[in-house]
Amino acid sequence: QMELMESGGGSVQAGGSLTLSCVVSAALMSSTTCMMWFREAPGKRREAMLRRRIDGPIEYYNSSLAGRFAASVDVAKNTWFLHLNSLLPEDTGMYYCAADVGDYCVWNPRLWKFGRWGQGTQVTVSS
Repeated sequence: QMELMESGGGSVQAGGSLTLSCVVSAALMSSTTCMMWFREAPGKRREAMLRRRIDGPIEYYNSSLAGRFAASVDVAKNTWFLHLNSLLPEDTGMYYCAADVGDYCVWNPRLWKFGRWGQGTQVTVSS
């Protein structure tokens, strides 16, 4: 089974930080797992933010996030993390972890081989 369970969202003031967690089934803790993070702002389409593998670098779809958002993984806890720093009101939205498995890490969900989504967690940033 490939399952994802997110947590860690909440309400913060601008400039604050949050860490989102994505606990996954063991099948999604392999060297071929591509963990991606997306967000969906109110009234906007879901957009990719960044991705990484267990032993790989962080790759940003949106390079403007590189100075504020980062991803990490704790293999022992089957958990992937998204670290949100220096949050802005425009960062408000639903945040999703998503995983695929394979030799290639693909941004487009339509091209995923197995693709699984977390249920999402709400992040609200007030000014």
